[in-house]
Amino acid sequence: MRILGIESSCDETAAAVVEDGRQMLSNMVASQIEAHKIYGGVVPEIASRMHAEAISAVTEEALRQAQLSMAEIDAVAVTFAPGLVGALLVGLNFAKGLAFAGQKPLIPVHHLRGHVAANYLTNEELAPPFLSLIVSGGHTHIVEVLDYTTFRAVGRTRDDAAGEALDKTARMLGLPYPGGPHLDALGRGGEAGAFRFPRPKVAGHPYDFSFSGLKTAALNKRQEANGRERDFAASFQFAVADYLCQNTLRAAEALDYRVIVLAGGVSANSVLRAEMQRRCAERGLELYLPELRYCGDNAAMIAAQGYYEHLAGHVAGLALNAVPSLPIDAG
Repeated sequence: MRILGIESSCDETAAAVVEDGRQMLSNMVASQIEAHKIYGGVVPEIASRMHAEAISAVTEEALRQAQLSMAEIDAVAVTFAPGLVGALLVGLNFAKGLAFAGQKPLIPVHHLRGHVAANYLTNEELAPPFLSLIVSGGHTHIVEVLDYTTFRAVGRTRDDAAGEALDKTARMLGLPYPGGPHLDALGRGGEAGAFRFPRPKVAGHPYDFSFSGLKTAALNKRQEANGRERDFAASFQFAVADYLCQNTLRAAEALDYRVIVLAGGVSANSVLRAEMQRRCAERGLELYLPELRYCGDNAAMIAAQGYYEHLAGHVAGLALNAVPSLPIDAG
């Protein structure tokens, strides 16, 4: 089954074709980084306009690279939640038009479920059940993936997301947008124990996170970092990675999971990948990581998850609307 995926939840306009949820035939992404860089972050109105300008050409190129016409596509999968509502609406309405014109099923896909599905494109043998850490600029969740379309969140951030904490700390150090990858690069070779940062606990919720205190600690220690920015970057990233690993592996032990899956944009962070690999190996746990090209927002992951949503009978009508905030285990 060949599914055309459409993704426009934030600042990447993307289209892709995936066969049977596992084989990527094309994966096109038009990035808006340069447009938003001068503002130090994503401007929603600009993002929406740029999606509208790019989406038709991006989709045409995805079909061309897959060497398929719309007549040969079996269904259209689209991100409908969560995300910037204006940005979501561009992709959603475009997908509705394609589905209606071609009389194809329209498959609604939750963005975070898509990030988990990025691992299916990388790891052919991976199948639920497993425990997933989903970590990005806007989301930090520990989720039980019970089957391909049944999810249960067991841990989440109570305030800021891990990716936001990394980006804001990068900005404190004067690094350009997007901050996370630049902080990662700066910290390589630095001393991870040079600066101490807290690991906040949420009373009564051992798998939940709070990153606002980590950001505040970074701000308070910023002056100490002058001339030692590399060590500061390495120490802060280690603190974030350690915190994420601690809670995830605590949940895995309590819930008896032997398979851990990392997902989301921050899964590209080299410190997090290395720490999770090391700790899983020490405990004899299987760890699955997405290829770096699938870590950020892309449409191949939406098409991959769309395949499993379609098998489960999750098909939408033209009344489907964009939802800016929606739990991964809703519905």
